Amino acid sequence: MAHLTCINSTKDDIDLIIKELKENNIENILALRGDIPKDKNIIGEYNYAFELIEKIKANNNFGVSGACYPEGHIECESLKQDIRELKRKVDAGAEHLISQLFFDNNIFYEFLSKTQQKNINVPIQAGIMPVVNKKQIERIVKISGATLPKKFIKILDKYEYDKKAMEDAGIAYAVEQIVDLVSSGVKGIHLYTMNNPYIARKITESTKSIFNSINKDIAV
Repeated sequence: MAHLTCINSTKDDIDLIIKELKENNIENILALRGDIPKDKNIIGEYNYAFELIEKIKANNNFGVSGACYPEGHIECESLKQDIRELKRKVDAGAEHLISQLFFDNNIFYEFLSKTQQKNINVPIQAGIMPVVNKKQIERIVKISGATLPKKFIKILDKYEYDKKAMEDAGIAYAVEQIVDLVSSGVKGIHLYTMNNPYIARKITESTKSIFNSINKDIAV
């Protein structure tokens, strides 16, 4: 799946990228607005992700995914407003959504309920990030505004200075989240591994039998 942002891009820029993706037989695109430049000097022709989605879907056969934010986008005034913006993405043609990371599954379940109330019925994958050091999570929370449950904070405080223990605890916490999510019928997991193959492998090994069991049930 190609990741495509539109902030500071012209329509010609996007046309060229779409053409290149077609030529390389890319079938799916994750359409994102992208981060606003620090100087806030926006020179492109797109301000919102739904505009990019509309552009991609016009006369193209790409499968298009969008992003969603269980606790609301950090730039949005409220979750209610953010869900209205999410509906615009789906109405524009997004067929699948990937969530921002979260550490409290109850927040995600409440979010799913609210999206369903707004007739957002496309599959939503849960975004899970295994945290392997405290500085990493402090940076992520600052960027995303994610809430840290007390249980998670205890892990950070206890293993902050033990790299291996922190890594193992972070992976275990993520696996626990995943097991609960898929057992509750969530439509897939998106792992934010920060290009760390060890983490990806450990989580895959720990959850393989669970996903195999679910796939067997689907086949039946």
